[in-house]
Amino acid sequence: MSDTSTRPAGPAVRASDAEREDTVALLQHNFADGRLTQDELEERAGAAYTAQTRAQLRDLTADLPTARQPRRSGMVLDQRLLCILLCVHPPAGLVYWLLCRRKQPGRARASGRPPADQPYGHGDEQH
Repeated sequence: MSDTSTRPAGPAVRASDAEREDTVALLQHNFADGRLTQDELEERAGAAYTAQTRAQLRDLTADLPTARQPRRSGMVLDQRLLCILLCVHPPAGLVYWLLCRRKQPGRARASGRPPADQPYGHGDEQH
């Protein structure tokens, strides 16, 4: 039997089409953020599509941040807009306020209280 941990260093690991696409997506994201010019994007994207190894792909993005900032999901309450809507057209202001308060999937309630339509004793109890 051979031990894979003592395998001699061979050629670099080849890149997959999905890894090339991921690299190009990262380049496009950084172009949109203003970190790359159009020419740099085109040059690096072309190199990504012709890259044969993972190391070649890493070299194309070595000077760029790799972690994308998570985008906020759902609506965020703009208090100025809410005030304007409540003054100009109260029903629209109420709808806007309710939509902003709607619980987003995966977002925990900060108050620790159950929703108004689910009193303690039903569903998830907190002790």
